[in-house]
Amino acid sequence: MPPVKKVDLLPAEMKDWFKQALKDGGFSGYEQIAEDLNTRLEDEGYSLRIHRASVQRFGAEYKEFVKYQEEAGAWAADWMNDQGLEDEANRHSVLFQMLTSLAFKFMKSQMVDDKDIDPKELHFVGRMMKDIMASSGIREQLVAKERERIKDEERSRAASMVEKIAKKAGMTAETVEGIKAEILGVDA
Repeated sequence: MPPVKKVDLLPAEMKDWFKQALKDGGFSGYEQIAEDLNTRLEDEGYSLRIHRASVQRFGAEYKEFVKYQEEAGAWAADWMNDQGLEDEANRHSVLFQMLTSLAFKFMKSQMVDDKDIDPKELHFVGRMMKDIMASSGIREQLVAKERERIKDEERSRAASMVEKIAKKAGMTAETVEGIKAEILGVDA
């Protein structure tokens, strides 16, 4: 088992600062970021020190992860917009984006030097993707509910319009209510 990377030993708040510094620096200036990080660690009383090479390696990996996350996020947003489910599916979009990013990163890391993906690992990726696809069932439910809501609104508008026309024509209240009930699909 490979040794734990020093970057993985950073306290959570330091790691958050480190990731933000990488983004803010455009994934460059690794020497300065390493100095700033080590100064922060020292100021906080930690004996851990991170070398520039470690900062650069992590920066390259994190840059790739951010790129995949942005691509997956853009794809998910486009897909949600195309489906007209922007507001209802934002939570699912975030989940989908996160899982897709992880799948891209995992598959890329497994295919180094033309190496095949371990079938056991592929099983887990397949399961994850199956779960993502199952969430499309939720999307289908949202679409069905939205279609039903639109139909109900249309029926209600039609019933109101017919009621006005029927009253102008001098029909009895019972006849008007019967017509409305027929349009709305309910018993009078």
